[in-house]
Amino acid sequence: MLKVLKEKEEVKKTVLQEAGQDEQVETKKESFMESVLATSPNPPSVDDVIEGKVIGIEKARVYVDIPPFGTGIIFGREYINARDIIKKINVGDSVAGKVVSLSNKDGYIEISLKEARQALIWNEAEDAIRDKKIFELTVSEANKGGLILTWQGISGFLPASQLKTEHYPRVSDGDKDRILEELKKLVGQKISVAIIGAFPKEGKLIFSEKNPEQKNKDYIIGKYEVGEVVTGEVTGMVDFGVFVKLEEGLEGLVHISEIDWALVENPKLLFHIGEKVKVKVIEIKEGKISLSIKALKENPWREAEKKYKKDDIVDGVVIKFNKHGALASIEEGIAGLVHISEFGSDEKLHDKLELGKSYKFKIGIFDPKEKKMTLSFVDPDKK
Repeated sequence: MLKVLKEKEEVKKTVLQEAGQDEQVETKKESFMESVLATSPNPPSVDDVIEGKVIGIEKARVYVDIPPFGTGIIFGREYINARDIIKKINVGDSVAGKVVSLSNKDGYIEISLKEARQALIWNEAEDAIRDKKIFELTVSEANKGGLILTWQGISGFLPASQLKTEHYPRVSDGDKDRILEELKKLVGQKISVAIIGAFPKEGKLIFSEKNPEQKNKDYIIGKYEVGEVVTGEVTGMVDFGVFVKLEEGLEGLVHISEIDWALVENPKLLFHIGEKVKVKVIEIKEGKISLSIKALKENPWREAEKKYKKDDIVDGVVIKFNKHGALASIEEGIAGLVHISEFGSDEKLHDKLELGKSYKFKIGIFDPKEKKMTLSFVDPDKK
């Protein structure tokens, strides 16, 4: 009898141990899934530019490996449009393609080399505007308003008002025919210009020859140090930030990510030309100076670290939708991503969440040092 009781006790102990192990396994699974969600690459969307290696070239078809999402294919009209590019590529080459369709009838991701090339060129144009790059371009045509030049296969317009003094038509009475005659003298000549406007939808560029000459730029920049706080004047607003003049001959960029701790979508709504702003020098590199406005403000994540932790239920306002899901702010400057995978589709996400409205969320990942947070929607319908 004693032996039987001992055996039962052993069995009970084993069962409890196994149950505890199962709980540990489940906890590890949850932790692992959170880690995977935070680190896994997001799947591509239509119109995204993706890169992969060519793994096969057949008659009227090119296959591209796009790990971990599958195989891309260039065929049909996209193959015909990109024939000139395809002639120059070989198996093993890396190519960039624009996603046309996520899955055709054969399960391939359809991509376009031609459209990707155009997208990359426009990105390059944006970079050139930001970096104030100078290009030596040949004047191809002249009209009464200015000059026509071509960059990367895209025609651009250089208004007469953006010409340097030595090239500006000196016509005292403003006669347009005489101005045109003067401008025609520049056709065939190479001039140094900067891109100041890029309009992909219209397929147009705007150039300027009036880029400030920086003979003493190194000397001017040498007067500033990283960490220094200075007052400057706003000289321009673009989608990616704000240009601030520190002194004659020196401008710095406040990137959109350095304007405020809160989400900034349109810098043009926050500043005006000529406005005086206080900025902090955060980088001096390769003749460029980077500035920050938010570095002069209190970091909200420091206070948030004292107030929030993983698994807290919080109120959050939906402030933005993107291809990964929704961004919800739980207080000024503190926002987290509600991943689309929670809802299964973009349509279901928008059914549950509305821009500008407040909802209950559960904090998933909370890393104040990295300024990173993920949120899970607490669905009141599932209570």
